[in-house]
Amino acid sequence: MPTTATTTGVPVDAPWEDLVTSALLGTDRRPLRAEDGAALGPAALLEAAAVHTVRRRAGLRPATGTTPPEPAPADLRPPLPGAARRRLAQLLADRSAPPGGGRRGTAPDLTELIPQWLASAGARGYRAPADLLPALLDAARARTDLRPHVLAFAGPRGIWLAGLNPEWRFALRAHARGARRPDTGDPEAVRRLWEEGLFAERVALLGALRERDASAARSLLATTWAAERAEDRLMFLDSLRSGLSGEDEAFLEDALADRSRNVRATAAELLSALPGSALALRMADRATSCVNPDRTGGAVSIAVEAPHECDAAMQRDGVTPAPPSGRGERSWWLGQLVEATPLGVWRDGFDGRTAHELVTLPVADGWAAELHAAWCRAAVRQQDPEWARALLGTPATPPANGPGTASLAERSKLLAILPPAERALWVAGFIAAHGLSEAFQLLGVCSVPWDGPLGRAVVDALDIARDAGSYPWSFSGVMGLAERCLNPAEADRLAVLTTTPDEPEGASPGAGGYWSEAFQRLVSTLRLRAAMDAELLAEDGTR
Repeated sequence: MPTTATTTGVPVDAPWEDLVTSALLGTDRRPLRAEDGAALGPAALLEAAAVHTVRRRAGLRPATGTTPPEPAPADLRPPLPGAARRRLAQLLADRSAPPGGGRRGTAPDLTELIPQWLASAGARGYRAPADLLPALLDAARARTDLRPHVLAFAGPRGIWLAGLNPEWRFALRAHARGARRPDTGDPEAVRRLWEEGLFAERVALLGALRERDASAARSLLATTWAAERAEDRLMFLDSLRSGLSGEDEAFLEDALADRSRNVRATAAELLSALPGSALALRMADRATSCVNPDRTGGAVSIAVEAPHECDAAMQRDGVTPAPPSGRGERSWWLGQLVEATPLGVWRDGFDGRTAHELVTLPVADGWAAELHAAWCRAAVRQQDPEWARALLGTPATPPANGPGTASLAERSKLLAILPPAERALWVAGFIAAHGLSEAFQLLGVCSVPWDGPLGRAVVDALDIARDAGSYPWSFSGVMGLAERCLNPAEADRLAVLTTTPDEPEGASPGAGGYWSEAFQRLVSTLRLRAAMDAELLAEDGTR
């Protein structure tokens, strides 16, 4: 039998898309042709598809007369314990199964546990089983959130295998960030890769060199800066965020005159994060001419006079002149000035008052919301925990009455500045005071697993919602987070909630049964997570 055809006469290199098209439209309307031009029937099409599928699953692109690939590189990491390997196979086999009825049923959603399993296995330094590499790469192709974990776990053999199947080329693109990274101590190798490498390789090189020698990284970037595309200049400039220091100021000041608006804006943002930079001082001069203490009547308040124009100097320093729809020009300009001003300036201008004292001062003429929102953005940009605490206020205070902003998205960013334990304690207090309906975004920035006060607050709030007799669907997002983020040790405490409660008067019909089902799923998921952790720690002699 010729090596260039299947038993049906269909060339093995017939594109998969042609087979699919013929199958969808029918061989009468879109016949598949044999090598001699004859139209093939349905049976021949199915046989050709079967051969093609076997080749695809083997990770090999159908071809003839090709040189065999180089052997896969060695992966010296230890193999998975037997139980953990079987668990991974189960998770991957279940990943295409749809969840039962939109989060109904008591069985855990295994697809949501794959990222956690991969992270745990990777943290323990295991290598991926060779026979599961195709399934892992298929899973990562379908879900971009899995890719970092899959590629780290798959290791060099996963990258080798991805090179044999065009459908896994995403792995090669992602791996390029770490490919051909020369010894940054070899100037000639650095220069050659910078001038000849792919964009992803150049970004990786700049990052690696930045970690070793920030000055050398800037010098390298300057050699080709003027010739780079605008989108590339933006990415390269973004790499300066790591290890940003005053030594970067001169380069960033030059970038303020860049022909790309996005590059100019990024340069201005980075300069404003350097409290001693000339741009930060220029912005401080502008902001303090607009926001000042008012001591009329003996009590101190904050007087605001927003800018009346956005001149060329302001625009060069990153102030965008045109406001978004629904925003006034003057408030838009004021917010940008305050956001880019070093927060320490306000202490000096208001008689040494702390951040907490400043955010509680009355603000004249209805400017409080705009000023506080800009302070929030400044605290996030400058990663200032003191200001984050002041702008968050106490968790029991209703968001609409708080000292900073009512936006939960902005509050999440402020929370992310705080240490993990303090962050969790604040969110626990917020849930205790306001319930779960407003807490979803805040929970997303808390470290996993939730334990201690935060775990107890979530469980107590779910219990309260259950007793109220409402449907659990309103809390499906939080319940899904709880399945992934609660400490598995909470399973025993939650077991008492799996029973069907008596429905209170006015409760939604059948809500108790739905809650029982939801808690059974939560408990079974937590216990499964505990079992998965135990399997990864097992020493069963199968390694």
